Amino acid sequence: MNRLPAVIFHATTLLLLAGCEAGPKYKTPAVPVPPAYKETGDWKTAQPSDQNLGGNWWEVFHDSQLNALEDQIAVSNQNLKAAVAQYQEARAALRYARADYYPTASLDPSASRQRFSANTPLSPSLRGTTLNQFIVPVDLSYQANVWGRVSRNVESYREQAQASAADLAVINLTMHADLAVDYFAVRTLDAEEKLLRNTVAQYERAFELNEDRYQGGLASEVDVAQARTILETTRAELVDVGVARAQYEHAVAVLVGKPPAELTLPPLPLTTPPPPIPVGVPSELLERRPDIASAERRVASANAQVGLAQTAYYPLVNIVASGGFESGTITTLFQGPSGLWAVGASAMWTVFDVGRRRALTDEARAGYDSTVASYRQTVLTAFQQVEDSLAALRVLEQEAGVQATAVQSAQRSLDLSNTRYEGGVTSYLEVITAQNAALSDEVTAVNILGRRMASAVLLIEALGGGWDRSALPQRPECCGKLALKSN
Repeated sequence: MNRLPAVIFHATTLLLLAGCEAGPKYKTPAVPVPPAYKETGDWKTAQPSDQNLGGNWWEVFHDSQLNALEDQIAVSNQNLKAAVAQYQEARAALRYARADYYPTASLDPSASRQRFSANTPLSPSLRGTTLNQFIVPVDLSYQANVWGRVSRNVESYREQAQASAADLAVINLTMHADLAVDYFAVRTLDAEEKLLRNTVAQYERAFELNEDRYQGGLASEVDVAQARTILETTRAELVDVGVARAQYEHAVAVLVGKPPAELTLPPLPLTTPPPPIPVGVPSELLERRPDIASAERRVASANAQVGLAQTAYYPLVNIVASGGFESGTITTLFQGPSGLWAVGASAMWTVFDVGRRRALTDEARAGYDSTVASYRQTVLTAFQQVEDSLAALRVLEQEAGVQATAVQSAQRSLDLSNTRYEGGVTSYLEVITAQNAALSDEVTAVNILGRRMASAVLLIEALGGGWDRSALPQRPECCGKLALKSN
């Protein structure tokens, strides 16, 4: 009881020291955020019911085939499984660091039997005797969390685990977006293939007509050769479309975790333009992009590392305790008189290290500055990607309108050339020129539609795909399965 005030004093001192963390307090770095997107302009906004993309953002395209493929990403995609394993690795590292909050206990029981020499120089009472020794010791060691030596380390690992969770969301979003882009590329090629098939059928009829006219003396052999040339050229273009389509189909198969031989996409030509995409304001992007969240969490981790480096300037406090039982006979080993114990504490303080601590602190601060720069660059890149996609959709929509007019004009020109040729006013070369122009304009129109769909997917990806920062686990070391989708 006389020692109780001293024990209370020392315990209170340790608690106060544990509450004093070395290093700077974390503050999210400031980044420039524009009030609105430059490329928004007369952007067609989505309906109020569509203002939130949601987790299954691909459903805005209303394509059941795409939906079925996207649902397989979370189940079978190998890149996503690798990212999940990396997140689990980060959680395990955090749990390992958190164990420093608690003492470490070790048990080292031993038993020995020893016979002493009759001429031993030790105590005469030991000469010629045989002794047994049974020991069951328990050792406790604890590194006190003074100046935040433990908590700063745990904080760093916790932020790293959250960054890993955000990285997982990045991979998840990227895989879904890649699948959508490849899928719409397949559908674009289906539309181009349909166009070429229809054109080949028209050219076959034109070739037969020219042959009949040649046999009847109304056309020259040159007209027949020209008709055959454009027919075979278009057939070659039709065959060539199959190469690109097969490659995109194989890419889709790999994304859903299947060998290419096990997936076949039925032809489904692309016909409808992309739906309106809810854009929001630039400030929301900081909460919607998982790569921005990942970069920011790494800044927080680097800040904790600065504090951890600065704890080297203060004493390292260790508390040790041991106890157990020791006896010469096994029957009395766990009796009261066989008990033993010891308690102690130490404080190691480095007073001279030739600048090592300063170097470590400078290294940590430089690492922090590097992560801040990376964070700000990630934000700028995110704004650029949104602006790029908005500009692409705006310009491509205008181009699609102009191209539609060009297609109509080319078809009108082809009709007039056919009429002139059939009337004997012009040669078949004029018809071929008009045919080439019409086909080229129609193929361009199909490709513009495909580019618009790809740009819509890239815009959704640039906006974060409906992800929200609140999806990050607040205590990664104790969370179960991480939700990959935000509803």
